[in-house]
Amino acid sequence: MTDDSRRRDLEVLYRRMVLIRLFEDAVQRLFLQGDIQGTTHLYQGQEAVSVGVCSALREGDSVAATYRGHGACLAMGSDPTALMAELLGRETGVCGGRAGTMNVIDLEHGIIGCFGIVGGSIAAATGAALASRVRGDGTVAVAFFGDGAVNQAYFHECLNFASVMALPAVFVCENNLYGEWTRMETVTAGGSVTRRADAYAMRAVALDGNDLRAVVETAEEAVRRARDGEGPTLVEARTYRHKGHSRLDTGERYRPAEEVEAWLAQDPLPRAATLLADDVATRIRAEVETEMEGVLAAALAAPWPDPARDRDAAPTKEPA
Repeated sequence: MTDDSRRRDLEVLYRRMVLIRLFEDAVQRLFLQGDIQGTTHLYQGQEAVSVGVCSALREGDSVAATYRGHGACLAMGSDPTALMAELLGRETGVCGGRAGTMNVIDLEHGIIGCFGIVGGSIAAATGAALASRVRGDGTVAVAFFGDGAVNQAYFHECLNFASVMALPAVFVCENNLYGEWTRMETVTAGGSVTRRADAYAMRAVALDGNDLRAVVETAEEAVRRARDGEGPTLVEARTYRHKGHSRLDTGERYRPAEEVEAWLAQDPLPRAATLLADDVATRIRAEVETEMEGVLAAALAAPWPDPARDRDAAPTKEPA
């Protein structure tokens, strides 16, 4: 790979990170204004993980994400206007406005689901990896999940099965130190995610999830191993969400101020920007800001779903 191609790749990845950040900032504003109903689980601060991992994938590969899955969707190339329209419940949304913020599916871009059930993404990706093995098509499945999921049965059952079957899967734990409002170490025996892979004879890698280059390099090797039949990999990416868990949670009641300050100083966006020339990073930011203006205008102007159409399309039950 030439220096020019590396530079172009970094620019593409940085652009996607900025898009995720500005998209989530907009989601937060819309939620506080009452335009987005229900809840939101924001992704600011974790952009390097999804962008870095998904950069190693190719067409046909699958990604299963969590309820904090907007970042994974955008990292895989989902149309931001269609995704925003989905969160707003509009007909032009990626799921027709029916999925909302927590249950997005975008098969066109490899997103087999964002799962509200903790650990559900692990099971979905394991199934996709098994399907790949049966078809023999050389595709890879990735599961994103949080540190809270490593104490769920999904994690242990699926990692065991994936290792026994040498499935083409990559299990990515986005360890942001907290499962909802509970600090990970206080509820996780041993305090380590990667050491749990020892029980399943699975390769495991722990890394700085805010370091874009480290994530890319680790993901490329894990995906290569999976695609070449060398089995699954568990990746623990230590990162930090800048916002609270969901809704109006600010994180102030359970996260020490000095901890938040230290992690904000490791923000993955300015760290990635140092890999580019200053004028390039500034230009990309300005371009994405303009793009987001169009995204918001189009999504807010999109029509609402027509309940009558859904009713007319519903199958009728044959009389007994």
